Amino acid sequence: MVRLPLVTLALGLAALAPPAVAQNATVTLTFETEARTGAVMVALYDSAAAWTGGRAVAQMRLDASDGAPTAVFRDLPPGEYGVKAFHDVDGDGEMNVNPFGIPTEPYAFSNNAVGNMGPARWEQARFPVSGATAQTIRLR
Repeated sequence: MVRLPLVTLALGLAALAPPAVAQNATVTLTFETEARTGAVMVALYDSAAAWTGGRAVAQMRLDASDGAPTAVFRDLPPGEYGVKAFHDVDGDGEMNVNPFGIPTEPYAFSNNAVGNMGPARWEQARFPVSGATAQTIRLR
């Protein structure tokens, strides 16, 4: 009877196991904006339900004095994501709106999607992420 050491057996079985799914996707977002004051506020969503009223999976505040504020979200599971952002020009931490509720500070969505009488729809803003993904978004 041949006996294999347990270490040899364990290494052999490990070689037969399927590789683990990597969760190392990265999203890099560069924002184009004209003003150099305040901050760019960024929210990253991972589903249509979150996009329309749920919680963002990640948020970031970027100093707008940089010529091209850039957000980097690391270690994301592969999937679909969408971004909502606005330029808080006066630095008060809120998106300012006029008396009719229309934003008075620049804002944008991933894919440079444009909303119609409101924010862009998830279908317009979502984008696939499975590795390193980058977008340039224009705040208007």
